Amino acid sequence: MSPAGPHRDPALLRMAHAVLMPGFESVPGYGGGARTPDWLARAIDAGLGAVCCFAPNLAADPAALTRELHGRRADLLVTSDEEGGRVTRLHAAAGSPYPGHGELGTADDVDRTRSVAEAMGRELRDVGIDAALAPVLDVNVDPRNPVIGDRAFGADAALVARHGVAFAQGLAAAGTLAAGKHFPGHGDTAVDSHTALPVIDVDLPTLHRRELVPFGAAVDAGVPMVMSGHIVIPALDDAPASLSPRCYALLRTELGFTGAAVTDALDMRAVTGFLAAPGTVAGVARGAVAALRAGADLLCLGNPYNGPEKDEEIFRAALEAVLTAVADGTVPPGRLAEAADRVARLPAAVPHRGGGH
Repeated sequence: MSPAGPHRDPALLRMAHAVLMPGFESVPGYGGGARTPDWLARAIDAGLGAVCCFAPNLAADPAALTRELHGRRADLLVTSDEEGGRVTRLHAAAGSPYPGHGELGTADDVDRTRSVAEAMGRELRDVGIDAALAPVLDVNVDPRNPVIGDRAFGADAALVARHGVAFAQGLAAAGTLAAGKHFPGHGDTAVDSHTALPVIDVDLPTLHRRELVPFGAAVDAGVPMVMSGHIVIPALDDAPASLSPRCYALLRTELGFTGAAVTDALDMRAVTGFLAAPGTVAGVARGAVAALRAGADLLCLGNPYNGPEKDEEIFRAALEAVLTAVADGTVPPGRLAEAADRVARLPAAVPHRGGGH
């Protein structure tokens, strides 16, 4: 029997699937392409909200893979990290043909930023990817930053805000969803959250006049998704923002965001270490519950190629953890329903949804 066996309420089971966004190792398909693994096909049929495609998924024939994914369920959201510059999944082998955020910010031509994002969005749309996990809205004020750097538009909050909005608008014009990241700001750190937990020790006035400016502008412009970062801001909370009720309340109440809050990958050491998990599988499961309880809507489980644990095992552990947390009251049923509803609204915002690929 699977961890989500017949003793589960069907509606609850579907909602628990809806808030999860796993990565996955593709299965070799005909003609050298990739196809959906059986466990993922079953999860999609059960109501999975989204999948995150990494470079190996997209190396051969990405359009064929996404046709299969959407063919299983039309409202599945297919996402990928596509920023331009050094962060690309679609062009991992040869490098992105699109300039990175840092180059665009240096030129400071918002029309160019918008047109670059629109071209990128059209390419993503044409291969069946519904959402780019971009733009980066971090204000890169620490030159030692090992993970953001030229992924940011720059070190000035107003510049990042105007280019972040232009980038999101360009994606939208192409029919591709955007996700501003990494809320509430990953720019003032010398630590990479993939490997450790960054702490940004700034006061609230500084946070409001610097880190929050680009996110506020993106929210005002209607960005449909905001990605929370695995960063601690002691002035707000002792927990990473992705697991912090205060950070989600800041996003919702002060900035007025009504879209879907998505986490950064929960397999990152900033989360698994903070939760004192004995391994990645347990860390992702614990992180999924903590993030959902705090206010996240869509839980990015992470990269299946980063460790010895298998993607199916991680997915099943996260699913079981969410179901158990609702059953024992750790996560109120209304919180799960709210998150699932926000995720369910996203596909309707993809203009090409009904047109095929």
